[in-house]
Parts: sequence; C-alpha cells; structure tokens
Amino acid sequence: MEEFFTWAGRTLGDAIRFVVDLLTGFFANIGDAARGFLDGLAGALGISPSLVSMAVLLIGLWLLWAGVRALMRRAILGALIWLLLGVTVLSWLIY
Repeated sequence: MEEFFTWAGRTLGDAIRFVVDLLTGFFANIGDAARGFLDGLAGALGISPSLVSMAVLLIGLWLLWAGVRALMRRAILGALIWLLLGVTVLSWLIY
C-alpha cells in the first residue's frame, strides 16, 4: 500500500512540475516577443526603447486619434487643435 502512495505522490509532483515548466517557458517567450516588438518599433521610428518614449508615443497617437474623432463629428476647429497637438508631440519624439 505504501508503494501506491509513493507512486501517486511522485506522479502528482511530476505533473505539477510539468505544468510549472510549461507556464514558465510560455511567459518567458511572451516577454521576449514583447521586448522584440518594442525594440523593432523603436528602431523603425528612430527612438529609444524606453518606457518614457513609449508613453510619449502613445500620448501622441492618442492626440491624433482625438483629432480624427473630431473630424468625424465635423468639429473642424477642434480637429485642427487635436491634430496639431498630436503632430507636435510626435515631432518632439521623432526628430
């Protein structure tokens, strides 16, 4: 009877180890893929791949999107202001 519980414990331990190794490999590959994506994006834009640069990029893109939304609402003056702000922020980043 003792051999059965030894076998059951060893089998359960191996299964848990397999799941942990699988998840560790999965999340390590996701991190490498995200890092590669951000490095490629930063390289194509000519900016540093820092967190601040990516935040400024997102703010600039958000301002451009706000300008496009204003154009869809036919708010021409608001669209011009949003688009000018977006282009200004992105031009500071990408020079």
